[in-house]
Amino acid sequence: MNKNLNEENKGLEPISMYEITAKLYNQLSKSVADHFGEQGKYAVVEGIQNFTVEQGREITERTGKHRYELKPSELFSSQKLIDPKEIEQTFTKYTKVQENEGLEALTMYAIMAKIFAHISKSVVERFGEEGREAVMQGVGTFGEERGRDIARRAAAVGKPNSMDNYLSNYDMGRSELFEYNTIFHPKEIEQTFTKCAFGEQWKKDGMEEYGILYCHMIDPSIAKGFNPNFEVVHDQYVLKEGVCHFRFQMKDGQEKQGDGESKK
Repeated sequence: MNKNLNEENKGLEPISMYEITAKLYNQLSKSVADHFGEQGKYAVVEGIQNFTVEQGREITERTGKHRYELKPSELFSSQKLIDPKEIEQTFTKYTKVQENEGLEALTMYAIMAKIFAHISKSVVERFGEEGREAVMQGVGTFGEERGRDIARRAAAVGKPNSMDNYLSNYDMGRSELFEYNTIFHPKEIEQTFTKCAFGEQWKKDGMEEYGILYCHMIDPSIAKGFNPNFEVVHDQYVLKEGVCHFRFQMKDGQEKQGDGESKK
């Protein structure tokens, strides 16, 4: 049975990408700091600074002007990324700049992808393989946090954290920026994504090496946070094979275990 995401999502409204971006930044920066202390904090800030430089450079290149200077209120600093409201205000002002210059504004999905890639690049270049692990652990913690929130969303509409209530209570909206097919099998949900806003941005920027760190961790971690017995087989990636293929499965005989998590 195929379903569109709008048909799948019968629960609460999605939360904003501003909130999701703040959660990712906070967990990512905490993980890097926990691993590498002050040097880790510096690497994260450096990654954000590299992104703000890119903000101005991209507008300069896209408008053909000699140089475009963005105001501080239009730049995503490390201090702003802690707070969803600050992210929204900055995004609104940055979007207005792009539109005033006759440019197609970047979506918040693209902004989040860019921020993640720049931080990850800075951390990996400084700390190597240990940096990759720190980044993936940060994504894992972020994912589990989101999964627990999805379980709470299900509970808020009177549903347990079972497989049938995962997609219908998902926290992030996808709209036309994602193209996918969903098939509901008796014991698993199968999804194939042919278009992903995050993956497309990482490809465009040549940041596949860093974007894949997010892809490896995010869906299994969200599923684990939703229900410890819920698993995801992710055997194809947009950044590698051109599509993302998922199989969401509840461990045999464990469908009801973990329901209490959604009530916490």
